[in-house]
Amino acid sequence: MLEVGSRAPEFVLTNDEGVEISLTDLLADGPLILYFYPADFTPGCTKEACSIRDIHNDIQSVGLQVAGISPQDEDSHRRFREEHNLPFTLLSDPEKVAIRMYDVDGPFGVGVRRVTFLITQDREIQDAVMADVRIGRHQEFIEKAVNLRETASKRTEG
Repeated sequence: MLEVGSRAPEFVLTNDEGVEISLTDLLADGPLILYFYPADFTPGCTKEACSIRDIHNDIQSVGLQVAGISPQDEDSHRRFREEHNLPFTLLSDPEKVAIRMYDVDGPFGVGVRRVTFLITQDREIQDAVMADVRIGRHQEFIEKAVNLRETASKRTEG
């Protein structure tokens, strides 16, 4: 897993509609919550995606963007998004290009580690969490990021 403070590597992957999306594209509208997950439709990944969906309005309200990356193809991502009403981008990385760049490949190259990064618009990894089994830690991480941005914006207003 890349360390906090390091520069997030640029990548170009396809979304569930077959459109190429880069890290630069994702950061155009604000800082990014970038999460890596093992597979669409598995119980843990479904729970994680739905927990992010359920707080997505809060995430957007503080100017954060969300994208998920896993090795499944565009069709799998499209079905996963539709079935669970996911309002954020899912990117397909079947060759594990970004997965390896972010050092989240599974042990011995098998699978993908469950990791969430908070990336600033200048591509700095501001924070990160890795929890393969304790899925709730990812939601807690995102909620903390939302709260910190909310607090920071209140300070600048007052």
